[in-house]
Amino acid sequence: MRINKTHRPIIGLPACIKNLDDQRFHAVGEKYLTSIVDGMGGIPIIFPALGNSIETSRLLQSVDGLLFTGSISNVHPSNFKKPIYSKKLLTDTDRDATTLPLIKSAILMKIPILCICRGMQELNVAFGGTLFQHLPHVLGRMEHDVDRSLTISDQYLPRHPVYLEPDGLLSKLHQSSSNPMVNSLHSQGVDKLGDGLKVEAIAPDGQVEAITYTKSDTFALGVQWHPEWEVKKNPFYLSIFNSFLKNIKAQKLY
Repeated sequence: MRINKTHRPIIGLPACIKNLDDQRFHAVGEKYLTSIVDGMGGIPIIFPALGNSIETSRLLQSVDGLLFTGSISNVHPSNFKKPIYSKKLLTDTDRDATTLPLIKSAILMKIPILCICRGMQELNVAFGGTLFQHLPHVLGRMEHDVDRSLTISDQYLPRHPVYLEPDGLLSKLHQSSSNPMVNSLHSQGVDKLGDGLKVEAIAPDGQVEAITYTKSDTFALGVQWHPEWEVKKNPFYLSIFNSFLKNIKAQKLY
């Protein structure tokens, strides 16, 4: 797909499976869709979570970039060869079967990707990394989730600073001498880092908060927080989407 100055980038967003009234639906949260429009002037399209039922390369030919969203579900630990820690852990194996191959194929085809929350965890697992399945059980980790009885707007308030890797991508984007404050709505996190991935930011307790893929010149950034939330009101969050857009425009031909 050829990009020009007037082209509105088409961004694919893989769906989650939702069960409603005993029927399965493929869904993406509205805040991710609107962040594509508001944060980069793009056009979002939803990819169904049908795994290998749809040829990955055909899906990727239809988009200029991919956004892997957060979710209430978690990557199933069988994808990183670990037993599930609790039967109550909410998973979505259909999404896993779609996103994990899609991440690697996108990078191979030089399609920029932005991975948020669960999406960042998928980026790590796709390249052989592992996850902490429940951060409150990890010695020395602070509380990374939020009280879900709060209003939605309060849940997405900044919770803690992140320390950016000097000379990293995010460090170059952050136009301030202070550490950026981010929201925090996750109970899982990166444990062992995947092959070819580099840490971009950490939380005060040392938990990995952002990663990039280094074995390709294709833009592949994962952040554990939610920059899509009211993206136009937060300069740091907006800079992430601007960088995503800039790298999409830099790809002349897929």
